[in-house]
Amino acid sequence: GFSQQLIKASCAQEATWPLSCPRPGSARPLPPGDPLSPSFQCREYEGGVLVGDLCEDLCVAGKLLYQRCLYYERGKKVLQADWRGRPIILKSKEEAFSSFQPLGLLEDAADEGGQGVPEAELLLLVAGEVKNALGLELSGGSLGPLWPGRRGPRWRGQLASLWSLLQQEEFVLFSLLQDLSRHALPVLGSCGHFYAVEYLAAGSPRHKTLFPLDGAAGAPRGGQGQAKAVSDMALSFLDMVSHFEDDFSHRLHLCDVKPENFAIRSDFTVVAIDVDMAFFEPKMREILEQNCTGDEDCNFFDCFSKCDLRVNKCGAERVNSNLQVICDKIFRHWFSSGLGSSGLSFSLQRQLREAVQECADPRHTAHSSPRAASDVFRKLRRLLRATQKELQEAEK
Repeated sequence: GFSQQLIKASCAQEATWPLSCPRPGSARPLPPGDPLSPSFQCREYEGGVLVGDLCEDLCVAGKLLYQRCLYYERGKKVLQADWRGRPIILKSKEEAFSSFQPLGLLEDAADEGGQGVPEAELLLLVAGEVKNALGLELSGGSLGPLWPGRRGPRWRGQLASLWSLLQQEEFVLFSLLQDLSRHALPVLGSCGHFYAVEYLAAGSPRHKTLFPLDGAAGAPRGGQGQAKAVSDMALSFLDMVSHFEDDFSHRLHLCDVKPENFAIRSDFTVVAIDVDMAFFEPKMREILEQNCTGDEDCNFFDCFSKCDLRVNKCGAERVNSNLQVICDKIFRHWFSSGLGSSGLSFSLQRQLREAVQECADPRHTAHSSPRAASDVFRKLRRLLRATQKELQEAEK
């Protein structure tokens, strides 16, 4: 696709770097100065400009090996690397550390390496950045995952690095969900403005089951194995829907639902691996409230609202839901044509297909009460559990 062409174009431009964009699978230490790798940060790390718990492995120990560039567009970079034998992803919204807004306080406190910045002031600044990024008002106690750690000789670099990370909404969201959600990627560490997350193979419409099953428990084989895997994944998607709906102080809206933005663990747990377009309720309302002349002006990717023609403004309330979009963009692919050679009874396949059609129809969700929406959710869950049971019986 477009990003692939971009990567090739960047590699062609950088032909002077003999090692830029190495062949996939040819792991080697990140070559210094290569614009397609974060290793240009090593000079800044050595100079104390930036820090991070991965910098040592990246710049000194050589335990962070570049594998390939997965995405490179408009400054955003996603790299696959090998960290101490474990595959990881390194991400940053901007290519260069200097592209991020510097922390004004550090400019003022230049003479003392940032040591003079009072804790309370820092707390307010971090809370302000979280509000900017996610629209959430958080108390000091909830900011633990984003706190820069103890003041040491590299404190100035610590603050500058944290500041570049706080300007990346996805980093902030993953950090805050760190211990609260099995459906989000944990942040493994960072170096300057690059942060690392676990590598999981993303979904793709190329896969019949949307997600690669070769790493899954017992590598499901044949129609029956695939049908069981699909019902496990579908139940995990439902679990994620209710978790994002109910388990935080605000609902979390997913506005870009496609297989590529999710992955599955070996136990079929669904994980959101790209949350650039995920917003908590306060931010969602802010985004939706735009001027409009018709309903089509109120569609923000997969999040829709309605145009109030009396004031020519979109309503702040989202009228469709995560469940509707997941039914439309994921479940329909699985259940519209039935589960083929799975051995699942036709009556159950038909009920599943009809339930998914009802759930995926935005007209149905836009006009239905919360109660009707939860009825559809419960019906789907019941049918998927019945599917699992029927497939288990067939195995005996």
